[in-house]
Amino acid sequence: MNKAASGVTPDYWDEACKHLSRRDRVMKKLIPQFGEARLQSKGDPFTTLARSITGQQISVKAAQSVWERFAALVGGPSHKLAPASVLALEVPQLRSAGLSQRKAEYLRDLAAHFGSGQVHVKQWAQMADEAIIEELVAIRGIGRWTAEMFLIFYLMRPDVLPLDDIGLIKGISLNYFSGEPVSRAEAREVGENWAPFRSVATWYLWRSLDPLPVEY
Repeated sequence: MNKAASGVTPDYWDEACKHLSRRDRVMKKLIPQFGEARLQSKGDPFTTLARSITGQQISVKAAQSVWERFAALVGGPSHKLAPASVLALEVPQLRSAGLSQRKAEYLRDLAAHFGSGQVHVKQWAQMADEAIIEELVAIRGIGRWTAEMFLIFYLMRPDVLPLDDIGLIKGISLNYFSGEPVSRAEAREVGENWAPFRSVATWYLWRSLDPLPVEY
């Protein structure tokens, strides 16, 4: 199992690309277009999840601005924040960074879960994807989509298919169905052909929509 650290790339990536190119005609064309680009994992688990909560339902530019103010407020480098620093501030103080009331409450709940050991960070490497998702969605403000993004971008799990992701559905529509609408069942069926590297195929479909890699 890969341990996520600054700038780590999954060791399965090249094998995944070969597998997908053999199994799938679209992937065979798509993968070479992006050269040496790879998924990279950065930051730490608490900061990664805090950042995903901060960015919910606002533009990338707005999310970055709020995130920088939030990181400055809790007194840490924006790539590694401490749960205790967040818990030291009340909701009104957190809101001064531009956070909504709800997001401020979510961030305190996240910090409380990490601070109390309710999330088993050290056991995650041995836990199944669904078990980790179950643990994460118990935290306010984290739904299945956020948990799946965490599995892909932080834990770098190879076989996640985030069917609630708009980009994945759009990528399947454009690349496999000539732009026609795609149901979840159809998307799941296309994804079955990518196993056990559905995360990698998803990443390349995101790139087909936007060549700049998304980072969490």
